[in-house]
Amino acid sequence: MAKQKIRAERIAKLEALQGAGVKPYGERVAITGFIGDVSASCPEGEIAEEDAAVVTVAGRVTAVRDMGKSVWIDLRDRSGKIQANLLQKRLGDSFALLKNLDLGDFLKIEGILMRSRRGEVTVFASSFSFLCKSIEPLPAKFKGLKDVEIRYRRRYLDLVANEDSRERFILRSKIISFVRHFLDVKSFLEVETPMLQTIYGGAAARPFVTHHNALDIDLFMRISPETYLKRLLVGGLDRVYEINRNFRNEGIDTSHNPEFTMIEIYQAYADFTDMMELTETLVSTAAQTLLGTTTIHFGENEISLAAPWPRRKMRDLIQDVAGVNPDDDDAMKARLRSAGLPAEKLANIDHDHLMAEVMDEIVEPQLIQPTFVTHYPASLNPLCKRNDEDPKITDRFEVIVAGMELANAFSELNDPIDQRARFEEQVGRADEEGYCNAVDDDYVSALEVGMPPAGGLGLGIDRLVMLLTGQTSIREVILFPTLKPRTAEEIAAQEQDEEEEDETAAE
Repeated sequence: MAKQKIRAERIAKLEALQGAGVKPYGERVAITGFIGDVSASCPEGEIAEEDAAVVTVAGRVTAVRDMGKSVWIDLRDRSGKIQANLLQKRLGDSFALLKNLDLGDFLKIEGILMRSRRGEVTVFASSFSFLCKSIEPLPAKFKGLKDVEIRYRRRYLDLVANEDSRERFILRSKIISFVRHFLDVKSFLEVETPMLQTIYGGAAARPFVTHHNALDIDLFMRISPETYLKRLLVGGLDRVYEINRNFRNEGIDTSHNPEFTMIEIYQAYADFTDMMELTETLVSTAAQTLLGTTTIHFGENEISLAAPWPRRKMRDLIQDVAGVNPDDDDAMKARLRSAGLPAEKLANIDHDHLMAEVMDEIVEPQLIQPTFVTHYPASLNPLCKRNDEDPKITDRFEVIVAGMELANAFSELNDPIDQRARFEEQVGRADEEGYCNAVDDDYVSALEVGMPPAGGLGLGIDRLVMLLTGQTSIREVILFPTLKPRTAEEIAAQEQDEEEEDETAAE
């Protein structure tokens, strides 16, 4: 088969290098700098060789143009690519080693930095060495790597073959750096809290369970760091945040992955209105700073992230968007059945959760522009502060944009008596909702010590990256998304398809 033949040829070249006394897997290199920086340092126009800078660059070979006694290659690192010329009369006997060069190999090139006759920045090599011999061929350059399954399972190939993927994950890193800087200048303190917890809470989700052998206890991978971060408010750290990995043992779709990244932010002496301002300012400023615009394209939609964002009460949206009275359970059930929800799912549902279903299934998919949805029923979250005018609702909001939840925030409940009562109520429904497995006595004790009034915010980093990069699937913005392992039969079928594609391309 084609791939096996290529692999055998590359292994033969590897052995030839070893036979010539060359180490095909090299050692440390003192490079002049990233390729992009080196390229940018090259003067415009012609310069004499004696005036040219001597540089050392290293990277992956992504193109080879063999002219006989002269070989031109493209060398790439994450900052860009640079052309190099390897001339037989400059390199002497070592030039013969280039017959063992393949696309995908890593090389070190040392030489003078000048421009070619066509004006392209070029390193004219005085020496080169192999740093890593590539055994498996790269995806064909002309077609890139299109297979989504391979791109997710073998992200390293995706990053090598597809420049847009590389740029997307570089932008992801810049987004996270921006968020940190944005909060740091506002005097927030970045902290770390436990990922293994004896009591899980802070969200309505089912946890992953593990066992600690030495202590002989079950532990839960956190679904949220919320209660630990608020313990820090009790301790006097008035503004804290954590960019955290959370784990939820639930389904996978275009906006959900079992392991995901969020940022949670807590500010003493604030409330949910302060969190609204913080959220819209953070997101709109990130877009303007990193993209140069607050207008993005997501799927078929053009979305404006410019602040301020509209604020709509949950009840009003159910009335206006879903077209039903939020006080009429029968009307809401009928509307949900018409949207395709099975009648048995709605049979024993209470009023507040019925409203939540209408929001999730009917209203949110129609909210494309960023919208603050406010004042959810108190029973839907035991950690929210009740509204002063109507204790049946809470001072809470969710940000919905492009039909998905981007952020969740509220004025934090700091009444320990109310908190304990609401925990006990939620524990009674734990099996049904997966909300919490026990009353968190230590957290209640912390509230009894005293927590200042505060606003809290959780914002999905993965979903923010989706928005700012225009990707409608969360798998496109997570380097290694969770995937079901393939069977031996599926692997064999995939390899057969790849062989057929390679043979077609060769023809």
